[in-house]
Amino acid sequence: MSRTHTVTDSPYGPLTLVATDSVLSGLYMTEQRHRPGEETFGDPDPRPFREVISQLDAYFAGDLKEFDLPLHLAGTPFQRTVWEQLLLIPYGETRTYGELAGALGNAGASRAVGVANGRNPIGIIVPCHRVIGASGGLTGYGGGLDRKQRLLAFERGLPDDGLF
Repeated sequence: MSRTHTVTDSPYGPLTLVATDSVLSGLYMTEQRHRPGEETFGDPDPRPFREVISQLDAYFAGDLKEFDLPLHLAGTPFQRTVWEQLLLIPYGETRTYGELAGALGNAGASRAVGVANGRNPIGIIVPCHRVIGASGGLTGYGGGLDRKQRLLAFERGLPDDGLF
């Protein structure tokens, strides 16, 4: 299993992209909670990330609403199930932790869904920012609540003025 990484710019700060055997396995923001140590990212090599960067650029330009990339989602079976549910949340929409738990057949698992959501290794592309609290308010986000708010406003076509 070989790992490589590169860093690309975004409107939300630098993004570290990690590939495992040339398949995207990580997208990390600066100061992200649960960000693995740099030593786990492998050697710098931008080659496996050309398509990822192209799609991210199109997303940030407002031209791409759904990513089409192979992903290597490494986690527990429950985490992978949660992350697969995240991929079903349409661009510009949100779901609550409870709604995700219900979709998994266990309405009482919203806290476990939240923990799994926070461990998502491929931010933005696996859209954990689209999950909100039961009251409709913004709750934790590994990349910071400011970034979550800005991403949601961006996807809804709202001005980036700090209001959600």
